[in-house]
Amino acid sequence: MNTLVLATGNAGKIRELSALLTSLQPDIHVLGLKDFPELGNIAETGSTFEENARIKACAVAKATGLVAIADDSGLVVPALHGAPGVHSARYSGPEATDQTNIDKLLLALRDVPQENRGCYFSCVMLARTPGGQELMGCGAWHGVVSTSAAGHQGFGYDPVFFDPELGITAAQMDPAVKNARSHRGQALRNLLQGWPEFWTKASQEGEK
Repeated sequence: MNTLVLATGNAGKIRELSALLTSLQPDIHVLGLKDFPELGNIAETGSTFEENARIKACAVAKATGLVAIADDSGLVVPALHGAPGVHSARYSGPEATDQTNIDKLLLALRDVPQENRGCYFSCVMLARTPGGQELMGCGAWHGVVSTSAAGHQGFGYDPVFFDPELGITAAQMDPAVKNARSHRGQALRNLLQGWPEFWTKASQEGEK
């Protein structure tokens, strides 16, 4: 069985990524950072989503000796000059929660008219072997920041991310529908286009 490590301790991400990975490649056995508590927190010091994904994937692949997949993602709001962006998880401070982040976002946009509340989720997903082979995929999901939260599915900014095409927020979507549309799902499918060649190289690397 092919064992991979998802370089995240976020339970919501692990749940979503595991579902996506196993639906696309059923023989993958997915572990998360919770399975490697000795690794502790990995500081995301990059200034872009790609840099942060690479930092996490490199650290986990080196420490575990397994192929690691890391993603960095966030909500980008042009009206706020790109914020929260790479700081999405800690937008409201070091002790941020999903609710405090949403509260800060809605406060920042309180005087912004509907036509200027466009936003998008961006995701960079990067797979790395212990020997340094890399594969990267990207995705973006465009929407609008709603004026109030709705729905109880998902995590993060999902309750205020309104998808105009479906007419509901990401938190109101069935998980399968969200996975089919989301930035993370797009990034993973993009990454897996090059997976056969990448996995062949990773296997050869492990045999050396």
